[in-house]
Amino acid sequence: MEIDRIRLYPRPQTGVRRMGIFSRTRDIIAANITDMLDKAEDPAKMIRLIILEMEETLVEVRSSAARSLAEQKEMRRHIAKLEHFQADWTEKAQLALSKDREDLARAALIERQKAADLVAQLQREIATLEESVRAYEDDIDKLQNRLREARQRQRSIMVRLESAEHRVRMRTLMSSERVDAAMARFDQLERRVDYAEGRADSLDLGGQRGNGAQPSLADEIAALESNDKVDRELEALKRKLGDRDPSN
Repeated sequence: MEIDRIRLYPRPQTGVRRMGIFSRTRDIIAANITDMLDKAEDPAKMIRLIILEMEETLVEVRSSAARSLAEQKEMRRHIAKLEHFQADWTEKAQLALSKDREDLARAALIERQKAADLVAQLQREIATLEESVRAYEDDIDKLQNRLREARQRQRSIMVRLESAEHRVRMRTLMSSERVDAAMARFDQLERRVDYAEGRADSLDLGGQRGNGAQPSLADEIAALESNDKVDRELEALKRKLGDRDPSN
């Protein structure tokens, strides 16, 4: 009865599931990320989807590997029980023969063979699971490498996209009416500055000093030179008039 319970032990039918995961994983591993991005309308969105798919597949592969390892442990526990049954049935067969009950000995040996057959079946399943786990480990390693590559490309693509968008904004700004309006305001400011400078220059004209402004040192010296010239001309005029006087 115990052997029949072990034989009918419900183990998950994961063969189809493993094949599906392997197919998805190998498709992702074999995918050329550069070609996928070249064909994408939105590279940033595409690479986010690629990374999400890889992360989800990686989680699923790890979960499947964990289930396979758990199944192996469970099967090994059953193998240990079945080996105990084999030894037990061997002892019972020996006891039956010692009592001249060959029929019971034969029945005991049949039960021992059933246990041995189940052990062989479980060992074959364990070997299959071990192969699957090795495939999982290989796929996990390759997926992690692809995931690192995708994340690096994501950072590079985001930097390039931000740079391109910034250049587009700058070119749009430079070609817009806002820039023309700003330049027009600059022209107005320059004209106001020109007017202010003109007023400042006009204050330095000689006419402004007649309103009580103090003459500069250069102006005073120039006035002295002018007075000397006037004095010389006056003396010359006097001499000329003296020469014409009849009383002389």
